Amino acid sequence: MYFVHSVRRAAAVLAMTALVAVSSQAVAQEISETHVKAARAAISAVRATDAYDNILPAAAIALKQNLIQQNPDLQEMIIQTVDEKTIEMARRRADLEREVALAYARIFTEEELNAIAGFYATPTGQKLLLQGPIVSREVAKAAEIWQRGISRDLTDVVGKALELEVSEQVKSEESAPAPQASPTDAPAEEAPADAPVLEGLEAPAQ
Repeated sequence: MYFVHSVRRAAAVLAMTALVAVSSQAVAQEISETHVKAARAAISAVRATDAYDNILPAAAIALKQNLIQQNPDLQEMIIQTVDEKTIEMARRRADLEREVALAYARIFTEEELNAIAGFYATPTGQKLLLQGPIVSREVAKAAEIWQRGISRDLTDVVGKALELEVSEQVKSEESAPAPQASPTDAPAEEAPADAPVLEGLEAPAQ
């Protein structure tokens, strides 16, 4: 029964794939083959699909583990069958390449795609591809340090400015002439003019 359900799920997946293929063909009719060819060259140059190389092998490994767990007595048969079918399905990688090419072609003109492919074919473009992730990590690290520093310094300068404003306000109130009391008024005790305590000006955690 397990294999019957597996076959049914596979059929459903194939049906969905067919629908996607039909819609992709309709879009492809609006994009010239030279445009798609330029897009293929661009995605190859920028290695746009390299990150998906392990999808099919990973799916095969997961399927093997699942089937063997359910059917340990069929281990050799499962491994052989999954490996054979995985190799057969490897040709479908071309479907991904075309879908990605169409995605690029919808956004970039043919001339722009040729320019992209041309740049990344140069030594500078190749270096950008290789060193780009390293640069991105360094940029993120620098931005994090800058963020902590700017938050700390902003807190510091705002705290000093507010303390100065409060101090000036207290001085102004102390220097103001006191109102004249009438003879019948009882003398009132003067409250100390303490400056209010400012909260929330602690330095941010480092």
